[in-house]
Amino acid sequence: MKHGNQLGLDRCPHCSVAQPRIDRTWTIETKNHKGGSARTWATYVCGTCGGVFLAVSPSKPEGSDIAHIWPSPQTVAEELPARAKEYLSQAVSSINAPVGAVITAASAVDAMLKSKGFKDGSLNSRIDAAAKAHLITDEMAAWAHEIRLEANDQRHAEEDAPLPTQEDAVKVIEFAKALGQFLFVLPARVERGRKGPQ
Repeated sequence: MKHGNQLGLDRCPHCSVAQPRIDRTWTIETKNHKGGSARTWATYVCGTCGGVFLAVSPSKPEGSDIAHIWPSPQTVAEELPARAKEYLSQAVSSINAPVGAVITAASAVDAMLKSKGFKDGSLNSRIDAAAKAHLITDEMAAWAHEIRLEANDQRHAEEDAPLPTQEDAVKVIEFAKALGQFLFVLPARVERGRKGPQ
């Protein structure tokens, strides 16, 4: 991604609107105390929600590659199984519709457990079986059950259950991402590390 008058993100990390108009509002070039290590900093603002972004590049702003953006755009790990990855991607994309995001993120959790061979019974029993087999910790199982129950409340339109907020959706998505890191991303990195440079 390059610096320009607009920041080309697929979705705003603040409000999740698709194809947002994010305009640059301010730029400054800095150097270290010896006059080296020049960097260009720029702020951008989402035209939909007003959220602010900070971007930095190691060179002049126009057309230079951006090294980092804060907050970072939400991404889903490539190492996840295809179905889990798609569910989690849809949950991230629909974070501004929290009911759907919670249900879809719970489906990502279920897909991850199924891809590890836990296919029998309900999600409840799959979580318990994964914990019993020491695939996940007891704490992760407890968190997975909380997410399962929240998704069930929404799926069954329980009248006494409060509707989830965007904050609730963020927590559920964060758990699904953490589970994906634990079950798929870290083992893949370890395997690549043990093989060494190719």
